[in-house]
Amino acid sequence: MSLEVRIQDEIKAAMLAREKVRLEALRAIKAAILLEKTSDGAETISDDAVLKIIMKLVKQRKESAELYKSQNRADLAENELAEASFMEVFLPRQLSEEELESELAKVIEQVGAKGPQDMGKVMGVAARQLAGRADGKAISMAVKKLLQN
Repeated sequence: MSLEVRIQDEIKAAMLAREKVRLEALRAIKAAILLEKTSDGAETISDDAVLKIIMKLVKQRKESAELYKSQNRADLAENELAEASFMEVFLPRQLSEEELESELAKVIEQVGAKGPQDMGKVMGVAARQLAGRADGKAISMAVKKLLQN
């Protein structure tokens, strides 16, 4: 079952269960998928593209929540975080910090990086290999840390 079909099924289930926040989150994903489809003119979209869309939406929700918290709007922040948590269900398990550093050490060895000047080479390979399993910001910080040692 494709991810897009699974999301559609989840929308139906959320409607039947009358789960408002979950339904809003799922509809946001569906809207982003439809927008992507119409911009490309394609009838279908790959699961990888759907994962990228969901990651982008989760990141937006988390950034919005931080903004709301800084403005003392905990009610809006909670809603954004709740939507993000419903969206994260569709993402692969995120790597822990130790797992991320282990994977990056392999990439650094594979690329033959010697120091901070090779960060671009490492980031290019690491971003492709760890797509969906780690946030770009976390990858970048870990690469900097490893290359400075």
